[in-house]
Amino acid sequence: MKSTLLVIDVQQALFDETPRPFEADAVVERINTLTGRARAAGVPVVFIQHEASDLEYNSAGWQLQPGLQVKEGDAKLRKTTPDSFLRTELEALLASWRTEHVVICGYASEFCVDTTTRRAAALGYPVTLVSDAHTTHDKPHATGEQIRRHENATLPNIESFGPEIKAIATSEVRFAD
Repeated sequence: MKSTLLVIDVQQALFDETPRPFEADAVVERINTLTGRARAAGVPVVFIQHEASDLEYNSAGWQLQPGLQVKEGDAKLRKTTPDSFLRTELEALLASWRTEHVVICGYASEFCVDTTTRRAAALGYPVTLVSDAHTTHDKPHATGEQIRRHENATLPNIESFGPEIKAIATSEVRFAD
């Protein structure tokens, strides 16, 4: 099945300011492992960057986190909502690559990662949520670790979209062109 890897919102303002997201450095390392495997298999890599009034396009905070290994040929996509498909070219890109399956990682587990995962499934794409390569900040009601566990447990239980959503660790993700 032809896959595409989506790396959502791993940006300086979201990763490098204190307090940092849960396992921020480890998540970046895991994402680099995933992007390396994807490229080796000829699988497209898309870096998605959020913008808002406090995260302006092309500002220092809007830039990708410096630890990410971004290569020539990787796609970059701008978005303004938690849904990476809404008012973006993502769906057209996936169609042009004949994508049949998406692999999702990044930030924030309960917002952009969750929303994009649900939208991808609603559009007919089976989704692999990389269970240890998405993160978020602690919130008053739950830690970043608890939120990640919640998303990993909840999203795979959504069957009504049709396509399967599965949550697996970076070490288990395999790409085939």
